[in-house]
Amino acid sequence: MKTLPTVLILFLSAFTVTAQDITGDWHGGLQVQGIQLRVVFHIQEEGEGYTATMDSPDQGAKDIPVTSTSFENQVLKINMPNLGIVYEGTLNEAGTITGDFNQFGQILPLELSREAAKKETVLRPQEPVKPYPYYTEEVTFRNEKADIELAGTLSLPKQEGVFPVVVLISGSGPQNRDEELFGHRPFLVLADYLTRNGIAVLRYDDRGTALSTGNFESATSEDFSEDVEAAVAYLRTRTEIDKNNIGLIGHSEGGMIAPMVASRDKDIAFIVLMAGVGIPGDELLLLQQRAVGKVSGLSETLLMDIETGNRTVFSMIKESSDLTQLSADLTKYFKEHPGPSKPPGVDVDTYAQLRVDQLLNPWWLHFIRYDPAGTLGEVACPVLAINGEMDVQVPPRENLTAIQEALEGGGNTQVTIKELPTLNHLFQESTTGSPTEYGQISQTLAPEALDTMLLWIQKQVRP
Repeated sequence: MKTLPTVLILFLSAFTVTAQDITGDWHGGLQVQGIQLRVVFHIQEEGEGYTATMDSPDQGAKDIPVTSTSFENQVLKINMPNLGIVYEGTLNEAGTITGDFNQFGQILPLELSREAAKKETVLRPQEPVKPYPYYTEEVTFRNEKADIELAGTLSLPKQEGVFPVVVLISGSGPQNRDEELFGHRPFLVLADYLTRNGIAVLRYDDRGTALSTGNFESATSEDFSEDVEAAVAYLRTRTEIDKNNIGLIGHSEGGMIAPMVASRDKDIAFIVLMAGVGIPGDELLLLQQRAVGKVSGLSETLLMDIETGNRTVFSMIKESSDLTQLSADLTKYFKEHPGPSKPPGVDVDTYAQLRVDQLLNPWWLHFIRYDPAGTLGEVACPVLAINGEMDVQVPPRENLTAIQEALEGGGNTQVTIKELPTLNHLFQESTTGSPTEYGQISQTLAPEALDTMLLWIQKQVRP
C-alpha cells in the first residue's frame, strides 16, 4: 500500500557543463531501505522555461511527468506534487548537482550527474535463470474502454496443451510485470513457481508503466480493475487456457482489486488475496501509519499527533463532494496545522500545497473513501486470503477478520483464511516487519507462502 513512499536514487560522477546548460539527462542514486534506487531526470527547454520527466529504472517506471521545473542562479528545482516529491539542488563547478530529494517529508541526499549509474548487484537467490523449463511469450492486450495497450508475459507449463491460469495483480504504485520493488521481483518468482507446477500465469506492466500505455497517475483502483478484466478477456481468446479455470492473485492493493473483478465476473474460478484489504481505506491508513511508525521508533505522543491530524483530514475528504471547497478547506487546515510531518526548510504554504495536491489525486480520494466490505460480499467464488503475521502495511488481524466476515456475510462458504507466522507485507521471513527490512532480506517470497497458494489453487482447479 502507499505507506512510506517509494523513493529513488543513484551514484555520481563529475562532468563539466556550462553554467546554464541544464538540459539533457541527469542521473542519480538514492540509498533507500538498504538498496540503491536509481533516478533519472530528463530536462528540456520549453519557451522561457523548462519541462522534465523522471525515470525510476529499478522500479520499471519511465517518463513520469514533472509538474514544474525551474533553474535559476544555478539552483534546479523539481516539483512532483502527486508523488509528494520535491528536489532542489545546486549545479557546481564540477558539473554535478548536489541537493536533497524530499518525498512526503522523507529527505535523502541526491547528487545528479551526466553519467548513468550502474545498477548494483544484489543477492536474490530465488530469481529464476534462463532457460526456463517452460514456455514464455511476450504479449499485449487492449483495455478498449480506456483505449490503452497493456504489455506482459504469459508463461505456460508447455507450449502446447490446455492449462489453468492466474492473472497477477500488483500492489500500489507504478509496478512493472514483475512487481519489482526494493531490489526484489516477487511476481517473477511467483510466476516461475506456479508455472513449474502446472499453472499458467499472466503478469503485465501497470498502465503507464514500462511497456504499457496509458496514464497511471490519473487512475484509481476501479480503473486498474478494468485492466484486469481486459487481461481475463484476452486469456479467453487463447486456446492454451482452460476457460473454466481462470483465477486471480492480487497483492496488497491488488488484493482489493481482485474482488472487484470477481464480484462482476461470475466466471472467475477463484481468487487469492495476498495481504488484501478488508477494512475501509481511511481506517487502513490509520492502522498502517501507527504500525509503521511504531516499528520505526516513533514515540506514542508523536503517533497520537499524527493520527489525530489524519483522522481530521480523512473525515474532511469522506464528507465532501465539492473538490473546489475541499481543496480550500484542506489548504486552510494544513497551513494552520502543519504538524510533525512538515519537513524542515519547507515553508508552510509549499507544504500545504504539496499535501493538498497529493490527497486530491484520484487514487487517494478513491482509496480513502472506499470500503471493500460491500464488494467482498458479492464474491461467490472460492477465496484464499493470506497475510503475514509481521505485516505493518496491511495489519493481519483486522483485515483478515474483516475479509472473512464480509465474504461469509454475503453467503460465500468457500473461504480460507491464513495468517502466516513471521512473514511481512512482501511475504518474506522477517524480524520486525518494518519496510526498512524489505531490501535487506535476500528472500523474495517465503516457501510457506508459495506452497500455501499452490496447494490451495490445485484444489480449486476443476476438471
